[in-house]
Amino acid sequence: MTKGEFISKVQENVEELGLSKKAVGEIIDAVFESAADVVKDDGRFAYPGFGVFTLKERKARDGINPRTGKKIKIPAKKTVVFKPSASLKESL
Repeated sequence: MTKGEFISKVQENVEELGLSKKAVGEIIDAVFESAADVVKDDGRFAYPGFGVFTLKERKARDGINPRTGKKIKIPAKKTVVFKPSASLKESL
């Protein structure tokens, strides 16, 4: 699903509010920006009934370049992991 398709789907679900696609798109962008800020600042964002986004730090490690077979150093990095709620899992 593309961003445009997602905006259209959300607009259909809130049709009674009379919001334009542009307004719905701006709201969705604000929601995702806010969620990203919360994960950056607090390390965790939970939305009941949907799931939990958690900031995770991966350690540096040794790896192998699959093309050349040479050993390489993979640097430490931060990533976000998602764990769906039980109700979301059951609805799938």
